[in-house]
Amino acid sequence: MIKTLLALFSLFFSMSFFSQAVNADAVTGTWLTASGKAKVHIYKEGEKYNGKIVWFKTPAYEDGKPKTDKNNPDKTKQSAPLLGLNMLKGFVFDEDEWEDGTIYDPENGKTYSCTIKYRDGKLDLRGYIGISLIGRTQTWYKVSDIK
Repeated sequence: MIKTLLALFSLFFSMSFFSQAVNADAVTGTWLTASGKAKVHIYKEGEKYNGKIVWFKTPAYEDGKPKTDKNNPDKTKQSAPLLGLNMLKGFVFDEDEWEDGTIYDPENGKTYSCTIKYRDGKLDLRGYIGISLIGRTQTWYKVSDIK
């Protein structure tokens, strides 16, 4: 009886351990943002994960000029193109999430602290100011892997 209980306990523990394990590189690839307006390619650089904008639903203004970082508080960067802009910076993987990174919102020119969680093939990004209780979470969907 004790052997059966130990076997069941071991099975349960190993199943829950493996079901919660997340591959550190699961975050890499190309993701459609929650708004559907952009795709961001997340890549590993050294031990950190970053993400750059690689596609826009509407890549240019009405006059045909490519969209720029016009809301950036640094006036010297306001003419920089948004396509190719690193909007996710400095994430490190710790157990089941990527943390200690930042996310830049080109729509308002602000940078927020951020964590990323991978679940069911999707990413939950939580941007926040100060403590993580005050913030906003959005879900991104995997598009493809860029080789």
